[in-house]
This record gives sequence, structure tokens and C-alpha cells, in this order.
Amino acid sequence: MPRYFIELSYKGTGYAGFQIQQNANSIQAEVEKALKIYYRQEFSLTGSSRTDAGVHALQNFFQFDTDGVIEDGSYNLNAILPHGIVVKSIKEVNPTMHCRFSATARHYSYYIYQTKNPFLQDRAWYYPLPLDVGLLQEAANQLYNYTDFTSFSKRNSQTKTNLCQIKISKWHLENEVLIYTVSSNRFLRGMVRALVATMLQVGRGKISLNQFTQIIEAENCTLADFSAPAHGLFLKQVQF
Repeated sequence: MPRYFIELSYKGTGYAGFQIQQNANSIQAEVEKALKIYYRQEFSLTGSSRTDAGVHALQNFFQFDTDGVIEDGSYNLNAILPHGIVVKSIKEVNPTMHCRFSATARHYSYYIYQTKNPFLQDRAWYYPLPLDVGLLQEAANQLYNYTDFTSFSKRNSQTKTNLCQIKISKWHLENEVLIYTVSSNRFLRGMVRALVATMLQVGRGKISLNQFTQIIEAENCTLADFSAPAHGLFLKQVQF
């Protein structure tokens, strides 16, 4: 049976997350509704990366299987979809491809600004506290030494393993915005936001680098800080 990938981007503000949920609107619900209106049939979508409520994405994917021939109706779908969701393409792929399990890496960025800016308020975290960027990078470098990130996973995530292979972990300043970029073969629920919030404790001098590594090694999520808000987080790319 032919398989199709839908590539999309979205602003997560106002949505209860990527995956469809009961009694709450989601990215998946809006896309399924638009597909039904345009193609006049229902599709069962499978998502690539389940971003949380309020998290944004520059690139994410859905997949569906169908017996019929599907033309790329991106233009028409975007006329139906809310302004915050954009379908970039609908393409037929090899039936053995899976938008979740065939992905080799996912790239996230978290944005922080420290000078009040009304144009960033729903796309970055306003954090007007002094930070040592050098210490932040030292903390980020520690992640290369570990694969078990249980301490940075929310409870009841229903994952079979908490092992992740971090490929990129870096902080940098760009146009007065502090950005944390991280890439891994997979991520746990709440992991990036927990990493960011806990590393900020290092950057503020609230905890030492040694304490940060102890939190990782403890494999105990009660020790990490999960306070980084969703609106600063972007899924940048899903790599196949």
C-alpha cells in the first residue's frame, strides 16, 4: 500500500500538543480535519515527533497509507488550515519508511532573551537574570559523556528505554538571543526543556558542574528543573 509523508511546520501556541487528544485541540486534529475537507476521505495519521503543548516546529512529519493516488494539495490545505499551521509538502515514500522509526536524528533549539522584547514573547523565554555562557557550555559538553537521561524525562512517559545518543549540544548568542541547540537520535518527554532549565541553574551559579553531572548520574527526575516554558522550544529538523 502506498505511503505518504506530510511535511509541516507550526506555531504551537494555543494547541495541546502535536498528537491528537480527547477534549483538546491539537496539530494532528487540525491537519486531519483539513485533509478530510480537501480529499473527501479520512486518514489515520502517525506522527514523527510528539511535541508538547505550546512547542513550535519548523519541521515535523505525519505519515498515512492509502490505496488511492494522492496529489500534493499543500496549497489548498493551507487555505483550510489555521494560520499557525503550514503544510510544506505531501510526498509518496518507500512503504518501508516510517516517519518516527526511520528518523536518525532530531534537532531542537531553545531560545532565551534577556532584554524585554515584545516580538519574542511567545517564541522565546524572557529570562532577565545574569548568566555565565561559558558555564552553560561546560554543562552542555557534559552531555556527550552520558546516554541515560532518566533524570530529564517526565514520569509516566511509557518509553521502553531512556537511552539517547547526544550528537550536538551547544549554547551560542545570536542577535542578543541566547540559543541552546541539541541533536540526538531520540528525545524523552520534556527532556530538552529540563536540560535547559537545569543548565541555567549552572549558568546562574546556583549549582556547580559537579552537581549537574550528579543529577544526570542519579537517574532521578525529581532532581532536575523542568521549569523552562514550552514557547521557547522549536523542533528544527527531523533527519532521515
